[in-house]
Amino acid sequence: MAVPTTSSTSTTISDLPDVILSNIFASISDTRTRNSLSLVNRKFLTLERATRTSLTLRGNARDFYMIPTCFRSVTHLDLSLLSPWGHSLLASSPLSDPFLLAHRLGVAFPLVTSLTVYARSPSTLQILLLQWPRLCSVKLVRWHQRPSSPYLGADIAPLFEQCEGLTCLDLSNFYYWSEDLPPVLQAYPDVSKSLTCLDLLTVSLTDGFKAHEIRAITAACSNLTKFLVACMFDPSYIGFIGDETLLAIAANCPKLSVLHLVDTSSLGNTRSDPEDDGYTGEDARVSVAGLVDFFSGLPLLEELGLCVCKNVRDTAVALEALNSRCPKLKLLKLQQFHGICMAVESQLDGVALCSRLESLSINKSADLTDMGLIEIARGCCRLAKFEVEGCKKITMRGIRTMACLLHKTLVEVKISACKNLNAVASLRALEPIRHRIERLHIDCMWDALQEEDNYAATCGFNLNEALFGNAEHDYSKSNKRIKYSADALYLQSNRDGFWSKSWDKLVYLSLWIGVGELLTPLPMAGLEDCPNLEEIRIRVEGDCRGRHKPLQRAFGLCCLAQYPRLSKMQLDCSDTTGFALTAPSGQMDLSLWERFFLNGIGNLSLNELDYWPPQDKDVNQRSLSLPGAGLLAECLTLRKLFIHGTAHEHFMMFLLRIPNLRDVQLREDYYPAPENDMSTEMRVGSCSRFEDALNSRHILD
Repeated sequence: MAVPTTSSTSTTISDLPDVILSNIFASISDTRTRNSLSLVNRKFLTLERATRTSLTLRGNARDFYMIPTCFRSVTHLDLSLLSPWGHSLLASSPLSDPFLLAHRLGVAFPLVTSLTVYARSPSTLQILLLQWPRLCSVKLVRWHQRPSSPYLGADIAPLFEQCEGLTCLDLSNFYYWSEDLPPVLQAYPDVSKSLTCLDLLTVSLTDGFKAHEIRAITAACSNLTKFLVACMFDPSYIGFIGDETLLAIAANCPKLSVLHLVDTSSLGNTRSDPEDDGYTGEDARVSVAGLVDFFSGLPLLEELGLCVCKNVRDTAVALEALNSRCPKLKLLKLQQFHGICMAVESQLDGVALCSRLESLSINKSADLTDMGLIEIARGCCRLAKFEVEGCKKITMRGIRTMACLLHKTLVEVKISACKNLNAVASLRALEPIRHRIERLHIDCMWDALQEEDNYAATCGFNLNEALFGNAEHDYSKSNKRIKYSADALYLQSNRDGFWSKSWDKLVYLSLWIGVGELLTPLPMAGLEDCPNLEEIRIRVEGDCRGRHKPLQRAFGLCCLAQYPRLSKMQLDCSDTTGFALTAPSGQMDLSLWERFFLNGIGNLSLNELDYWPPQDKDVNQRSLSLPGAGLLAECLTLRKLFIHGTAHEHFMMFLLRIPNLRDVQLREDYYPAPENDMSTEMRVGSCSRFEDALNSRHILD
């Protein structure tokens, strides 16, 4: 980019001193932007390599001679995506010495302080950690089963032995036993006390951490500021979480600023049942008084997640205490909390008093009504993110009024499993702020599409009634009458200029859809104009067993071709279950369902695709089928393809038809990952031959 001057010469950005250019490059974090800058000239290439601090390595671990040596400033190194994915990193090639590979990594990246690695066996850590004695942050990944060992914590102990300065440990994607961790923490008290961040939201834990284990962990790690843990609130189980455990957490770790206590039953992706009334058969042993004392012990909280999955009743008083006891709170997630906002007359109460909240997630609050939503919008006037799931009593009126009241701040919304809020109702409710929404999730339930004509007529003749009905909401505060009517909100919306028919700022869209349903009605439901939509995630859920062949040939991915900037897709069929190999007469096996889901994907101009194939849970198989491989090969614009499952070698060879495909990986990132790696689906030799064929092609860029 040349800057004209009065002289015959011109000054370019390359003429800036290297110190200034280095600071400019260091301030850029986006990987593709940095890669583009490095292609300008040799000077830019050198500066970009010298200032990069975060790097994710891909490629085959056997080719250790190809490890780059120009990224000398990297402090955050991710080795978890090296192929063959899921195999022991330092034993991927029988011809390479594991100590030599570890030494080569240490020489290439001498300043690493944060490491992510797939640690399938303890030997990986024992050898690798010797290269970086100053490690302070480690994330372990493992979806395969825990190796048998007579000693508890044998997989984690090497980390505490060799990393004396460890401050952050992430085990959220690492399969282990909950009883492995407390003995290790108690055996290394100095390292445990230095920990400030501990993530134990491990999906593969069936029962979560028990009460006595959480007390032991928090007692050993008394300086934690961030603690996320999977646990069990069900009082019918031994070791359930109750008031005593909550008070122990507050007493042991008073410096916490981020705390998430999540029941294991809510860790899955399964959508709630919209017909569920929101109440469980048994209450949690968490009282209002216990919550008040719990909040009082954590004055530094900024993020709090309590996903209890058992009834916690009449919580308005406790949430009012949360507002006064935790003045820094900005993010709040509540599940199975009832009575969070009573909305009696005009008095703000409960969670509506948490005025500093910027993000609020409410799940299965059985008595939350439209009036409660309005109270929350009045009180929590800074909300930029709002999520509601499994609330049966709220309707389009409440969400729409809330959207109007928060039209200056709200940019991210999730509406899921609410009986009265299907796709059409959800999108209509967000019409007043749709030009501001940046990230959105809705459920693809199309049962209101037939009312489109009637709704258009209603908007044409009586927009006020279509928005809010005939009701007017009167509130009083400090003896002052404040009148929220449809006329006032609608006029205000027009004055502020946010009434628009286009989703101008929507860049990310998330959808849930039941198996057998079609995606084609999506544009007609109200999402026909999304000029800047870049990424979409579609999750298909349901049991295919017992279902007959759909009447339509395709699921409807071709309807997404009308979004001009759509380049990234996550198509998650992992919660679609069926017959992997053979199906009874008259029913479809998963290969035919996969053809139904992927038909038309070649019409999209996608650069990146993450695909989770359907699975047969009875045989623990999630594998790409022949029709699936053929249809994926029609995506001629793809550059990255991640298949979260397995695939036969000859199916993978179909993908070589994609001219610019550069990055392909198979990941068994579901528990338990198949242990039998001798088939052609995940055999080391099969993956290596495909990678060789992929990398031998000439790609223009």
